[in-house]
Amino acid sequence: MSAPGCVFCGIVAGTEPGSVVHTEDDVVAFLTTAPINPGHVLVVPRAHAVGLDDLSAATGEALWRLTHRVAVALRRDPAWSEGVNLHLSDGAAAGQHVFHLHMHVIPRFSGDGLRVIDDRPERPPRAALDDVATRLREVLAAEGRARGAARRRRSPST
Repeated sequence: MSAPGCVFCGIVAGTEPGSVVHTEDDVVAFLTTAPINPGHVLVVPRAHAVGLDDLSAATGEALWRLTHRVAVALRRDPAWSEGVNLHLSDGAAAGQHVFHLHMHVIPRFSGDGLRVIDDRPERPPRAALDDVATRLREVLAAEGRARGAARRRRSPST
């Protein structure tokens, strides 16, 4: 399924220009038009998904597998990169500008000018970190229980 006016849906469909690197059933990799360095790839789901919550687990796995393959290929040859950053922004507050989920695979070189820094002077205390970890564990456990209940409802009784 595609979204009208979505440039990434157009690239996936072949109706918009794109320098495609690799295609699979559920995901496509193509070069960004605003590369940090040559070989800067975007990996996107074929079906329009605005954010992570719109992505099925299977498509998320396919997205990660292709992201991994591209990153490993870039790292195999030092002419392509000395390192790799993977980046995904989910939502405007996270800096997402194109609202079709996409993973950046960014080849990096020492001194290339891209800075990924956290220069905040203070770190949270361990107790605050532990509180957040507890809250996230509870959310993940509740989601796991809900998925299990949904699977039990779908499976035939024996």
